[in-house]
Amino acid sequence: MTANIIDGKAFAATVREKVTGHVARLKEENGITPGLAVVLVGEDPASQVYVRSKGKQTVETGMNSYEYKMDADTSEADLLAVVEKLNNDPEVHGILVQLPLPGHLNEDLIINSIDPAKDVDGFHISNVGLLGTGQKSMVPCTPLGCLMMLRDYHGSLSGMNAVVIGRSNIVGKPMAQLLLGDSCTVTIAHSRTKDLPEVVRGADIVVAAVGRPEMVPGDWIREGATVIDVGINRIERDGKNKLVGDVDFESASKVAGAITPVPGGVGPMTIACLLANTVTACCRANGLAEPEGLTA
Repeated sequence: MTANIIDGKAFAATVREKVTGHVARLKEENGITPGLAVVLVGEDPASQVYVRSKGKQTVETGMNSYEYKMDADTSEADLLAVVEKLNNDPEVHGILVQLPLPGHLNEDLIINSIDPAKDVDGFHISNVGLLGTGQKSMVPCTPLGCLMMLRDYHGSLSGMNAVVIGRSNIVGKPMAQLLLGDSCTVTIAHSRTKDLPEVVRGADIVVAAVGRPEMVPGDWIREGATVIDVGINRIERDGKNKLVGDVDFESASKVAGAITPVPGGVGPMTIACLLANTVTACCRANGLAEPEGLTA
């Protein structure tokens, strides 16, 4: 059997289309344009590419994009002052401080200085607590993208066994909360899990988010299971640089029912969900109906 390939690129395009439509309606019916502010500190090349892409896609959906580039030696006080300014700006509905920050800055302090209602990354401690208690929150973009793809493929996830490999605050933990919210039976597995292969074999849904290239081979996957590969790892193979996931795609795609490729799977969904979160934040700020199909 060969797995269905879940095309994240195509799915992200449909999400962006929904966002664009909702933005157009907000402008037309309410005279409101959602705004996303991205703050970049330092010259990290990967972050620069990512921020450029975010800015471009924000504008393409009809939203306002605000970019703040700050020097690598920016003081904590100066960065906090920029965040505070954005918190108080009614034109800005979403604020994202690009991580990682230079070493001298306290990431937790900066993230928790963002107004939780504008925290479109979903990393603020208030949003983490709201998600954990099943209340309305801003949800981290990558897990939200994974959830959207799973719902699209399966319809209902109720009663399914889900194993999340990885316990990070950015993907693993929020992913588990979202799956619980959709009535899955959830196991969070990690590097210390006893007999990890056996645990993974019990899953209808496997979400791999460990950051280890091709760690999960096909013989860990139950026949017909759905595999969401969050990993993006650069490796050298046959003298070439290659992007691979946390799952060995070749062997896993022979047994899985459905699988996301790397690249072109979860990756494109992350920015699409950032845009969706910005529209959601804008609607909430203005007491308007939230966009359907774009929230958890």
